[in-house]
Amino acid sequence: MSVTVSGAIGAPVDRVEGKAKVTGQAKYAYEYRPGEVAYAAIIPSTIARGTIRGVDAAAVLELPGVLEVLWHGNAPRLHEVSDGELEVMQSDRVSYRGQIVGVVIADSYETARQAERLVSVQYAPETHDVLLRADHPELYKPEKVNPNYAPDTAEGDFDGAFASAEVTIDCTYETPAEHNNPMEPHATTAVWEDGAITLYDSNQGVVNVKTTVAKAFGLEPGQVRVISPHVGGGFGSKGTPRPPVILAVMASQAVKRPVKLAVTRQQMFAITGYRTPTIQRMRLGADRDGRLTALCHDAILQTSTVREFGEQAALPSRMMYATPNRRTTHRLVKLDVPTPSWMRAPGEAPGMYALESAMDELAIACGIDPVELRIRNDPEVDPETGNRFSSRNLVACLREGAERFGWAERDPQPGVRTEGRWLLGTGVAASTYPARRQASSARARYEPDTGRYTIQIAAADIGTGARTALTQIAADALEVSVGEVEVQIGDSSFPEAFLAGGSMGNSSWGSAVVKACRELRARMAEDGHDSPAEVEVNTKEEAAAASAEPLAKHGFGAQFVEARVDVDSGEVHISRALGVFAVGRVINPKTARSQFLGGMTMGIGMALHEESMIDLEFGDYLNHDLAGYHVPTNADIEGMEAVWLDEDDPHVNPMGAKGIGEIGIVGTAAAVANAVHHATGLRVRDLPIRPDKLISALPRRNR
Repeated sequence: MSVTVSGAIGAPVDRVEGKAKVTGQAKYAYEYRPGEVAYAAIIPSTIARGTIRGVDAAAVLELPGVLEVLWHGNAPRLHEVSDGELEVMQSDRVSYRGQIVGVVIADSYETARQAERLVSVQYAPETHDVLLRADHPELYKPEKVNPNYAPDTAEGDFDGAFASAEVTIDCTYETPAEHNNPMEPHATTAVWEDGAITLYDSNQGVVNVKTTVAKAFGLEPGQVRVISPHVGGGFGSKGTPRPPVILAVMASQAVKRPVKLAVTRQQMFAITGYRTPTIQRMRLGADRDGRLTALCHDAILQTSTVREFGEQAALPSRMMYATPNRRTTHRLVKLDVPTPSWMRAPGEAPGMYALESAMDELAIACGIDPVELRIRNDPEVDPETGNRFSSRNLVACLREGAERFGWAERDPQPGVRTEGRWLLGTGVAASTYPARRQASSARARYEPDTGRYTIQIAAADIGTGARTALTQIAADALEVSVGEVEVQIGDSSFPEAFLAGGSMGNSSWGSAVVKACRELRARMAEDGHDSPAEVEVNTKEEAAAASAEPLAKHGFGAQFVEARVDVDSGEVHISRALGVFAVGRVINPKTARSQFLGGMTMGIGMALHEESMIDLEFGDYLNHDLAGYHVPTNADIEGMEAVWLDEDDPHVNPMGAKGIGEIGIVGTAAAVANAVHHATGLRVRDLPIRPDKLISALPRRNR
């Protein structure tokens, strides 16, 4: 596979849409005003399980400005819906608290919100179950885990090897539910006109939204257009259509006017996805030299009664370290909760927290440095499949990080470094994420009047800088300057592209852009530059050919963290965090650094702050806003650095680049937990590491 000549690729190009964003010219979904707009307000269910006995909206419909109230008794019937979460108001059944049971449409937002509170919904509640536990009687083995992996795998004789191992670790690690909280909430402006629908929608893939809406409302694909040029974050929650976009189409149909619908921050905790809580048992067996002889990773997760979603938490344990005896399992239980879904680095983020915490405990038990332990267990080929890696530079990341971080000066004894009332400790963990690629299409056009090139692709920029990276990729493929190229994205009328998710956006889209630009350049070499020229391509054949040799394709990294723990309050600060990554060629170092640091910040939040707390009585999340759902601030993280190694992997795509959007979060939580243990001697195995989990033990140990 050929690789583009370096030019624009690798340069720290400013975001091409930066000026539009800082001056307010960039429009987001809720900011479009196509004519006389109405406003929709969601009516959420107030029970976690049961049925709706009746809805009384008569008085509300008499209020000035109220246009319509929809509920299951008068809502349009949907056609083909493959996702049970999208069967909005199709029955009287309530499957979780916060489920959409109605919508008010009014002339103003204020009127819609007031009227929503006045609609009377009568329920027949039933006993609900919202608690994930390891001994739940209804745990079952799913047919697959996200997206289509086998739930269980086994090689060798784990039980025998573990029983005879010289050193063993048997620990259970827990992570809570976590919620995607992008700055821009899920929002849609729906315009129903002449039997067709145009949606200005905040999403991570316009093609998915277009296809889903067309099927749900019995429309031809040409009757649906989705426009999403700017997206204020998603973190996976906008990867596939959510109930609000279906509701917005219903509302626009009902009142025959454009309708705006924005999900409130509180409602986002119920209807836009979240990371499932996990209970993960890790069993490691090793010889005295720290070489693994047995590994078992058992993951217990929740799903909903509406649709099955199985987080692939045990997946990284299948390929991370060499061992002749390995077993991984996933078990689910259907609870009366919303359906969990993708959140940045699904599977790897919680799974690597458990694995890398256990590896730290194994290093201590063996009396081996944690960096050295990982190096000793680095495999030559993929342990699960036996396939060779397209490139694997985990050891290089560990060694580079150790040198930069000053790891050699570390005293392995926990709880011995102090600065006043602060205990200091350092921790390390490995990172990994698959390097995937999907077929996409792109259009490249040359206009002789302006001498400029236009690239169109139905990609999404969710704040990652994708538009800028694609501009650089196109410029190199065309052998022109960045200023001569305009990349247009976020419109379903453009050539189809895979969604922004799984860290495969630039890999998938960039491959299509490279092909389109090279074909356009070849055509212009024959026909000259005096006439307009245009080509449109897809990369189905190339994507298939890229998987001809079954290579294991992954990015790798190493996370190093220094934590400070206040012995008086149990408060944890991160004084230093360093991430070192091997992710192929970096398209844009400026935007890449932002992605790495953003992921690392989320990983620190996962370790210390993020926790959606379920109320067992009402079946709802208690802290369903950003006042109660805590994320890191400047005061929590004093210094952070992200660097990367020079790596060119020609097997993954024409650019030689791997995805970077998610690997930054992976391993960070474990590195923090390992650092806290090194600082205090206390091992917290259930995230987040709140002060109350430390303070009760700190005085006995350190005063």
